[in-house]
Amino acid sequence: MKSSKPMKEAVQRLASAGTHFYYAEDDGSLFWHRVRHSEEYKEEIAEIMAEGRRLLETDMPDLTYTLFSLFAKTGSRLQYEQAYFERRRRLNTFALLSLLEPQSDAYHHEWLDAVWAVCSELTWCLPAHVNEQRPLSQTIDLFSAETGFTLAELTILLRDRLPGFLKTRMTELVHERLFRPFIDEGPYEWEEAEHNWSAVCAGSIGSAALLLLDGEHDQELLTQILEKTEHSMACYVKGFGEDGACPEGLGYWNYGFGYFVYYADLLYKRSCGELNWFSVDKVKAIAEFQQKCFLGGHAAVNFSDAHPYETVQLGLSRYLAGRFTGVHSPPSRLRAVYRKDHCSRWAPALRNLLWRNMAAATEDWAPDDFLLDNAQWIVSRTSSKEGVFGFAAKGGHNAEPHNHNDLGQFMIAGAGTYFLSDLGCGEYTKEYFGTGRYSYDCNGAQGHSVPIIDGCLQREGRQRSAVVMEQSVSDTEVRFAVELAEAYECPELMSFNRSWQWHKQDLPRLELKDIFLLSHKPDSLIERFVTMIKPQLYSSEARLLLIHKDLALNLTCDPSQFQLEVTERMYRDHFGKEQVFYTLDFHVLQPKPRMEVNLLFEFIKLDAGLHQE
Repeated sequence: MKSSKPMKEAVQRLASAGTHFYYAEDDGSLFWHRVRHSEEYKEEIAEIMAEGRRLLETDMPDLTYTLFSLFAKTGSRLQYEQAYFERRRRLNTFALLSLLEPQSDAYHHEWLDAVWAVCSELTWCLPAHVNEQRPLSQTIDLFSAETGFTLAELTILLRDRLPGFLKTRMTELVHERLFRPFIDEGPYEWEEAEHNWSAVCAGSIGSAALLLLDGEHDQELLTQILEKTEHSMACYVKGFGEDGACPEGLGYWNYGFGYFVYYADLLYKRSCGELNWFSVDKVKAIAEFQQKCFLGGHAAVNFSDAHPYETVQLGLSRYLAGRFTGVHSPPSRLRAVYRKDHCSRWAPALRNLLWRNMAAATEDWAPDDFLLDNAQWIVSRTSSKEGVFGFAAKGGHNAEPHNHNDLGQFMIAGAGTYFLSDLGCGEYTKEYFGTGRYSYDCNGAQGHSVPIIDGCLQREGRQRSAVVMEQSVSDTEVRFAVELAEAYECPELMSFNRSWQWHKQDLPRLELKDIFLLSHKPDSLIERFVTMIKPQLYSSEARLLLIHKDLALNLTCDPSQFQLEVTERMYRDHFGKEQVFYTLDFHVLQPKPRMEVNLLFEFIKLDAGLHQE
C-alpha cells in the first residue's frame, strides 16, 4: 500500500483511539447488554458461559521450567502449549464474561488474576520459537505479539475496571516486549516473510501501537512502528498471487489474513480512511479465498498443513462480506464454536461477537468452479438432487509455505465427507519442521494420492514444480492437466502427465489419466490413493468401494493390469491423536517405458444391490 503523503504527516492527522473503534454507538454497555440478551447470539453466549463454569472449577496452570524445557529435550510442543493456551483461555473467557456480566465479581476477579498471571510470565513466546541466537527479552514470536495486542485491546475495552497500576504494567510490558525490540533489535526474520508470520507479528504490534500510542509525545514511535508494520504487510500481501489463494491452507488464511484485517481495520479507523488496505485489489482477491475452499458441508480443501474439515470465524467472514462486493457471507452452520481455536486467540473471539452482524447469513455456498492460476489449484463444488460434491487438485511446487511433497494431489468429497483425502497437518514437533519433515506421512509424498515411480517418491525443493498443460470448466465438466516429471528425482523419468476430467452429473465421476514416459523399463510403478474410509473389496467384480452411509465412491480396475494392495496406516494428527488411514496401491503388473494408466472414480448410491462379500 502506498499513502499519498509520508507516514509522519499521516500520523499527525490520526484520530484518537477509543471504544468508538469497536461500538457503532460508542456505547459498550448497550452493545454487550444486547448481545447478552439477544436470541441471535444465544448459542455463542451459552458456549462462553459453559466455558466460564468449567474454568471456575479449575486452577490456573503453571508454566514451569520443566514444561518449557521439554521441547529442547524431546522435541514435543504439546505439554507447554496446552498449559500456555489454557491460561489464554482463562484470560479471554473471563474478559468476555466481564463484558457480558459486568455485575459479576467472580468473573471480574478471575479476569484480573488471569491478567496478573500473563503479566508475570517470564516470556510470552513459545519454546519452539526461541533460540540462543537472540536473547529471550528480545524475541518476538507469533504468540508474544498476539498477547501484546490482547493486553492493549483489554486496556481499551475494560479500562474503567482495571486498577491503575495493573493497566500501567500491561502497557509497560507491551512497550518492553514488543515496541522497543521491534524498533531497536530488528530486523526480525519474519518482517519480510511472505506468509502468516509477517501478518500476525507485525499486525499485532501495529494494532497494539494504534491503541496505546495516542499522544503527541508518542508520534515518533508510532510513526516508526507503522512504517515497519506497513512494510511487513506489503511483504505478506506479496506472498499471494493475483488469484488470492493461500498455499498454506484455509486455517492459515484465517490466521494470517485475520490479523492482517484486524490491523487494517484499526488503521483505517484511526486514519479516518486515509490509510486503506481494503482499496487494494489483491486484498479483495485474498478475501474471496475462503468461499472457494468448501466442497460441501465442513469439507474444505486442505492441501498443505490444513485440516480436512473446517469451520469459519463468523466475525471475520461477515466483516469481509460487508466490506467487499463478491465476498459471500458463509452459512451460520459453519460457525466455529467458542472452543474451536485450541490456541484461544482473543482477537478473533472478540470479533466473532463484534462483527457478527456486518453481513447477513446465506443458505449455503453456491456451486461453482475456481481456477486458481498462481497456486495452480482447481476446485469444483457441484450440487444436484443427490447432494453436494467436490473435487480439488493441485500443481504448484514443493517449497510452498508449510510445504507437502504433493504435486498432483487431489481429493474427492461427497455429502460433506472425504472419500479420497489429504491428511493435512500432523502434530507439530521439532522434527516436523526439521530435517525429518518428509518422513511424516502427512507431509511426504508417501501419504498423498500420487504415484511412486520406479521406487522414487517426490522430493522437496522449489525446482520440483508442476507445469499446467490444460485447465477448463463448463457447465458439465472440469478438465485439468499438469506435467509433473520435475517433482521426482528419477533420472529415467522423462515425462509424467496427470490429467483429470470431473463430470458434474447427479452422481459425479472423475476420470484420471496418467501418462508416463521413461528412458527404459522401470522395475515398478505404483498408483497410490489415500483415504480415511476403510475400503470394501468386491473381487468378483474387481471393484473397490469407499462407503459412507448410503453413498459410495466406486473404483473399478482391470485385475489383469494391476495388483491391488490395501494397507492400514497410522499418523498423529495436529492434536497428537493417533488416526487411521488407508493407502490403496495399484501395482502395475507389466510396467513399460511408456505407459498410460486410466482409472475411474464414480459416486453411486448403495441401493444398487451391492453387498459386502
